[in-house]
Parts: sequence; C-alpha cells; structure tokens
Amino acid sequence: MSSNLHPMLNVAIKAARTAGTIINRAALDVESVRVAAKQTNDFVTEIDQAAEKAIIETLLTAYPDHGIWAEESGQREGRGRDKDHVWIIDPLDGTTNFIHGFPVYCVSIALMVKGRIEQAVVYDPTRNDLFCATRGRGAYLNERRIRVAKRTTLRDTLISTGFPFRPGDHFKTYMAMLADVMPLCAGVRRPGSAALDLAYVAAGFSDGFFEMGLSPWDVAAGSLLVTEAGGLVGNFTGEADFLEQKECLAANPRIYGQLVTVVGKYSKFASAGDKAAVRQSTGEIATGASTATADDSATDDAAADTRSHGEDAPF
Repeated sequence: MSSNLHPMLNVAIKAARTAGTIINRAALDVESVRVAAKQTNDFVTEIDQAAEKAIIETLLTAYPDHGIWAEESGQREGRGRDKDHVWIIDPLDGTTNFIHGFPVYCVSIALMVKGRIEQAVVYDPTRNDLFCATRGRGAYLNERRIRVAKRTTLRDTLISTGFPFRPGDHFKTYMAMLADVMPLCAGVRRPGSAALDLAYVAAGFSDGFFEMGLSPWDVAAGSLLVTEAGGLVGNFTGEADFLEQKECLAANPRIYGQLVTVVGKYSKFASAGDKAAVRQSTGEIATGASTATADDSATDDAAADTRSHGEDAPF
C-alpha cells in the first residue's frame, strides 16, 4: 500500500487483498466449496461469507464507528460523528463464475460519505489487478493512472452488459434492449461481474456498460472508478440517480450520450409513450392496476401495468 493514498483507501485495499487471498485459496479446490441458492440462479458460497467477514473485520478494526452495507450480512448503522460513513461491500462479485471455475470475479468495496461515493476498490484476485480511486484524485490500476477510452462513435465500440438470470428479471424487455444495441456497436460482451465491467470501462478496456437489476454493492465502487477516469455513470435516461434504481449505464461522455438515445426508452424514468412502445414491442399486455411502490408511483405513471404472465412490469 502507498503512503500517498488516502488512509481510508489504504484500509479498503488491505481488506480487498485479504478477501482475495481467501478467494484464491478456495479457487484451488472450488469443487469442495459449499454452495447455497438464495433464489433460482442466484448463489452464495461459504467463500462469499468468509470474504465478507474478513473485509468487515478489517474495516471496523480501523474505523469501528463506520456503517456497513454488505451483500450477504446486510446493513449496520454507523455511530457518532462517523455515522455518515458507510462501507458498501460485495465480497465476491461474480459468484456464479467462481463456482464454475470461470476466472472472472472480484472484490468490490466503496466508502459512501453523506450519500456520495468517496473511495473505491475493485480487486481481481485471479489477475492480481487492483483498481482504486479517491474522489478528486483520479482512478488507478496497479498504481498506473487510467482513463476511459477515446472512441467517439458507437459503431466502433465494445460494450459490456449482464444478462437476466433470476425469475422476474424481465427477459423479453432485456432482449429487446440488447437487440437495439448489438447492431450499433462493434461487439457486446457479458463477462458476469458488474463491478469488473465498470472497472474495465474506467480502464478503457471496453467503451461502455449497461445492465438492469443491479444492487448498490454491484456498482458503488465501479461507478467512482468510471467518473474519476473521465467517464459518466447514471441510469438509462442519463440521470445521475442510479445507485438504488436497478439500472446502470456507464461510458465515456461521447458514447454515453449515444447509448442513452438507444436504451433510454427502457428506463423506469422513460416517458409514458416510450414505455408503451416497449410494452408493445415485447408483447406485454396491460392487465389493469397492480401494486406499485410509492417510489414507482412518483416517477412512473405506467408502473401499474403487468406483464401477461403476471410479473410486475420493469417500469
């Protein structure tokens, strides 16, 4: 760890490397790892839990009054003057890849202060690649400054995404969005780890990323990497509010704007006309009122529609 880094970032790096050691050791005999299903196609292993425990112990040893928001163990409020500091943790992003021995997964740790991401670490233990950022100080890969790619035309880009995999993930809607994107770019990739996808956008390895159904721990750290590398992150309509909206779009500024014009109509914040067009194109049928959340009703006059098979519509 470097003395030039922010002290809290140094602690996050220590925590990520500790978790990475646990993950790498388990990867030597992944067949023996105990696996449980949180729901269909959504897995958790004893390694997720062990890595998360090690991360939290490292962070709270240094900052005992900070809050925790972790994928496996949930939320713990901060205390006293540090109550506004919250660590957002995904101990093993890409668990399905991990349990199959597919070497694309990572540790993701972010520090949110008063609702804004200030520190970020994404660590790939299989390649020993450490991506990190402090707000206002740039983004780095293994101590080398990184920047988003410079491509300006969507047709020249490589775009990453994540496919739906859980019940209720609105497969038809996603496939319609993918069908719109694929002909307009040079290629689409689905590595299977959203945190790494965002880190790769920050490093210029890919030009953009979009995905539905993500949780804050999937995108918190990666989002700061992208913005500190000169890119933009938001929801599908291009607005900055994305962390808890289950839709994330990231790219360099020129490509970001072009992607918004393609995927914006699939956003929960899209206009009523766009939503109606998407429902028609994906074969969704309005069946009357459904139970909408207060948040949905404030932003979405079509949230009461349901899909023909009875699931809540994605917008």
